[in-house]
Amino acid sequence: MGPDSATASKSEQVRLQLVKMIEELGSETDVALPSERQLATDFGVARMTLRKAIDGLVDEGRLLRIVGKGTFVAPVKTSLQPKLTGYSEEMRRRGMEPAAVLLAFDQVPAPSALAREMKLPAGAPLVRFKRLLLADGEPMTVDENFIPLRLVPGILSSPAPSSLYRVLSDEYGLQMDWGEDTISAAAATATLSRQLRVDLGTPLLKVQRRAYIREDLVDYSVSYYRADRYSISVPLRRTGQRRYVPRVRQHGSS
Repeated sequence: MGPDSATASKSEQVRLQLVKMIEELGSETDVALPSERQLATDFGVARMTLRKAIDGLVDEGRLLRIVGKGTFVAPVKTSLQPKLTGYSEEMRRRGMEPAAVLLAFDQVPAPSALAREMKLPAGAPLVRFKRLLLADGEPMTVDENFIPLRLVPGILSSPAPSSLYRVLSDEYGLQMDWGEDTISAAAATATLSRQLRVDLGTPLLKVQRRAYIREDLVDYSVSYYRADRYSISVPLRRTGQRRYVPRVRQHGSS
């Protein structure tokens, strides 16, 4: 066995020791690992060998380095797959307890671009429904929906719904047929950083959704997801092939 093979083998042994440490820590993601110097001493390896093993686990998303603070067990991510379902339903399906903090439930004028898409006059009244969504007590998403007021008369005279899509379906007969999601990167503003409990400028996933009934845009929403809590999973298939329905990949719970 050459020197490179020996180093690789040693690095893999260290990796397995670190994985065991991660599993023992479990959900204690706010606890830092010992310093690299301490770990190298404990494992009886060179700092370079230890750093290589840590780098690999950082790349895999199992460890998280924070400059000036140390190395932590990375938060477990939830697979984000586009679906026309409510948040509460989706989180319970994943074995997590959903909760929400109401940020706004009111009437706002439609901006010109959105009014055109919704086939409304500019400034037409929209219902705004904005919430901070949590799973197992941890903030996950800031979610803001806009629906034409004419489609949901009287909705603002009642308390804010716990499940928007259930109210739209059960009380107003609005069952979404299809939708389009646009996913892009964003950085946490001062307001979002406070709401999501992340540092200013932290990377977020921004999802703009347009949900339709036939050809009519009924619900426009914009959501900001914590990038350290979600990964994106998109099913693909070759045109003309038999449709395969993949299982949703659950990385774990928060």
